[in-house]
Amino acid sequence: MPLPNSAVTRRHLHTRTITIDGFEREDGLFEIEGRLTDVKHFDINQSYFSRKAGEPVHDMKIRLVLDIDMHIIDAFAVTDAMPYQDECNKITPDYREKLKGQRIVAGFRVFLAGLFGKLKGCAHMTELLGSMAPAAIQTMVGQGRNRVVDPDKKPFQLDGCHALDTRGKIVAQYYPRWFQSPVEANDAAGKTKL
Repeated sequence: MPLPNSAVTRRHLHTRTITIDGFEREDGLFEIEGRLTDVKHFDINQSYFSRKAGEPVHDMKIRLVLDIDMHIIDAFAVTDAMPYQDECNKITPDYREKLKGQRIVAGFRVFLAGLFGKLKGCAHMTELLGSMAPAAIQTMVGQGRNRVVDPDKKPFQLDGCHALDTRGKIVAQYYPRWFQSPVEANDAAGKTKL
């Protein structure tokens, strides 16, 4: 369903595109490839750079090589377009160095802020990485064919969004073991506050 038409005439200024693709490799590993581009719809002539309308201001790519448990086996980063030529891209090698050996787990965006926040990274590459983590999880859905799932461990996705509220009808129907009636949920919340 499209958004409703804007109520006023407007001029298109900017387009940010983030694309992320997930791949299974023949060696049993997985690759997540992300790309972020920023394009202006007007010419820019600044003292530090110029671009014609439609030419990327930012064009960054990252590839993560993961195992089935979301360990980052390797990482590659490339900066093809940047506003500050030969300066923005100086931080690019840090992404490979700092990501190898890490793991995508809950709280990964906060972890990224610690690794690459402020002067330690590129805001655009770090934003791209933050979007790649949930895409990696989506890539892995259904791929753990030989994994043993602990039946006593609550599935990670429960209580992660509105639809998967453990007090809701979706969890009651598809994850009945983890369903909590509103009364049970209130009792559990009260116990944790003591």
